[in-house]
Amino acid sequence: MTSLVSARNVSKSFGSVRAVDNVSFDIEKGKITGLFGPNGAGKTTLLKALLGLTDCDGDLSVLGLDPFRQRKELMKNICFIADVAVLPGWIKVEQLLDFVEATHPNYSRKRSEELLSRTKVRKNAKVRELSKGMVTQLHLSIITAVDARLLVLDEPTLGLDIIFRKEFYSNLLNDYFDGERTILITTHQVEEIENLMTDIIFINDGRLLLDTSMESLASKYVELVTSGEDADRARSLGPLYERDVFGKKVMTFEGVDRDKVSAFGELHTPSVADLFVAKVMGAAG
Repeated sequence: MTSLVSARNVSKSFGSVRAVDNVSFDIEKGKITGLFGPNGAGKTTLLKALLGLTDCDGDLSVLGLDPFRQRKELMKNICFIADVAVLPGWIKVEQLLDFVEATHPNYSRKRSEELLSRTKVRKNAKVRELSKGMVTQLHLSIITAVDARLLVLDEPTLGLDIIFRKEFYSNLLNDYFDGERTILITTHQVEEIENLMTDIIFINDGRLLLDTSMESLASKYVELVTSGEDADRARSLGPLYERDVFGKKVMTFEGVDRDKVSAFGELHTPSVADLFVAKVMGAAG
């Protein structure tokens, strides 16, 4: 496999605050990676480092480039949508497409117009006249028309209703992802993208908690639903995290043989959201 992003012992401090703390990971070509962490975990700082918006300690390579020192070259092959992305309200859709066409060497105006034709976004409308969902559709029509190797999405569907969110990710897969391009997504709506991801990264307090593929979860983690004396016996196996659900005990185990756990109740592979909670709370405990 080829690493599009390679981080080795990456750290970033702001005064006495260690926003990113000795993080190492790889993001491979053709993968859809979810980057998850609580508020203040260091996700935004890490994304800024990947995009060349801030420097950092350690070794960081994106598309074979130093993102901070070679940002101009890097931006030719990266697209980015942030939760705070704001387009000027006065600009018309057609003027925006003119601007992108004039400034980005890998942009296809024809492709954007084709994608917009499937929406209700009018080319003569000003951005301020569009709903939030339409602005997101406009963003998506632009970034998927750029021949970029890496797409970074930071809470791209924040504030959208569920219909627009579903449509956004469906269009993302159908119109952008081709098995060659690479996508990095951060979102708090973990459940909505669980079936899209090939890999996941968890960070908390600036530290890496998990870096693994989705297909490996079943072999590494098991969730047990149990109660009573069975719960007491299962607890001796050292669960990573335990919670109460409708009078039952739900325990998450890491690196424990499923056969050892199966005698004590019902087994499941934890969802990404439940595993995230277990890793964060388990680390805190």
